[in-house]
Amino acid sequence: MTEFDLPCYLAERRAAVDRALEGALPAEDVAPATVHRAMRYSVLAGGKRLRPILVIAGAEAVGGSRERVMPTACALECLHTYSLIHDDLPAMDDDDFRRGRPTSHKVFGEAVAILAGDGLLTLAFRLIADNGALLPDPRVLREVIAEIAEAAGTLGMVGGQVVDIESEGKRISAETLEYIHAHKTAALIRASLVSGARLAGGSPAALDAVRMAGGHLGLAFQIVDDILDVEGSLAELGKTAGSDRRKQKATYPDHHGLEASRVRAKTLIEEAKAALAPLGPAADPIRALADFVLERRS
Repeated sequence: MTEFDLPCYLAERRAAVDRALEGALPAEDVAPATVHRAMRYSVLAGGKRLRPILVIAGAEAVGGSRERVMPTACALECLHTYSLIHDDLPAMDDDDFRRGRPTSHKVFGEAVAILAGDGLLTLAFRLIADNGALLPDPRVLREVIAEIAEAAGTLGMVGGQVVDIESEGKRISAETLEYIHAHKTAALIRASLVSGARLAGGSPAALDAVRMAGGHLGLAFQIVDDILDVEGSLAELGKTAGSDRRKQKATYPDHHGLEASRVRAKTLIEEAKAALAPLGPAADPIRALADFVLERRS
C-alpha cells in the first residue's frame, strides 16, 4: 500500500484555497478601501488553512470534490481569521504578532481591525450562500448554515472565548478547561469536517463518523497549541510564545502538566482516526491531517 502523501495534498489544496480566497475577498481598491485592505491583510497573510482543507477533506471522504465545497471552505477561513483579529485586540489577548507579522490593529488601528473582523464574519455567510449554486439540492445549506453558526456563536467559539476570559488568573476545574477548549477551538474544526461531508451528500452514518472525528481532532489541536505556547518560539509559531502564561490563561499544560497533555493529545488523535473507520481509505487525508495536528510545530 502506498503511503499517503500529505505534503503534496496540503500544498495542492492550500494553493487552491488561496486562489479562491483571492477572488472571494473584495479588492483593495473597492470602497471602503481601508477595511478591505485590512481584511485582505489578515486573510492573505498565510497560515495552515487547516479549516478550509478539513472542509475539502470532509467532502472527499464521502466521494465529493473540492470544487463543490470551495465557497464554504473559504467561508471557514474567513470565520477563523475574523476570530484571530478580534482575539489579538488589546481588549482580548493584546497580541502584537500573528502569522509572522504585526497584528491587524497594530497596522490599521483598533476600530478598523474590529470592522475588518466583522466584515469577514458576514462575508463568510455570503460565501456559504453562494455554495448553493453548486449543489443539486441547495436546501442542504440550511443544515450547513445552522452547523457553522452554532459552532461559531455563543454555543461554540464565542462561548468558549467568554469562559476563557472569565477564567484568566483563576484555578478552574478540569471540566471547565475542557469546556473552553471544546468550544473555543474544537467546535469550528468539527463543523469544518461535517460541513464538507454534508455538502457532498454524506450519509447520516458518515456525518456521525466525521463529527466524532472532528471533535477529537479539534480538542487535540488546542491541547497541542497549549503545548507549543510553552515550548515554541516566535519564529516557529508566527506569534509571541509564552503569552498564555503571561496572561494567566487556563491551559492543559498548566492544569495537567506537559507530559500528561502530550498523552491526552495523542489519545484524542487515535480516537479521531478510529472514528473514521467506517469511511475506509477515502478518509485517509483526514487521518493524515490528524497526525499532522499532533506533530506540528506551528
